[in-house]
Amino acid sequence: QVQLVESGGGSVQAGGSLRLSCEASGWIYSSNCLGWFRLAPGKEREGVAAIFTRDGSAVYADSVKGRFAISRDNAKNTVYLEMNNLKPEDTAMYYCAAVNRSVVAPTLEVTRFRYWGQGTQVTVSS
Repeated sequence: QVQLVESGGGSVQAGGSLRLSCEASGWIYSSNCLGWFRLAPGKEREGVAAIFTRDGSAVYADSVKGRFAISRDNAKNTVYLEMNNLKPEDTAMYYCAAVNRSVVAPTLEVTRFRYWGQGTQVTVSS
């Protein structure tokens, strides 16, 4: 059974916008923190944004702060990533993930995340 399913990726020109969605199984969504990570060719996996499902508090990588917004709909077991003013350096495979142990605050520490989706590709041209 699929536990995390990402969607919404695609190709867009610089300055455009995309919204990614991550639908999670209920037992995984009960984790108190879900996040988005990205992997570009030749680069290490990078934490993009994470959200504390209890109160919606979030943390962002400096490179996307002010451009991206993470949100969640607890009733739908879904986390979103709104990406605005996209840049070519945002091109990557984007993964949704959930922690397997409760955390005190939202985190981008990759080792905290045990459950991962299959990824959705984002390509920004020009």
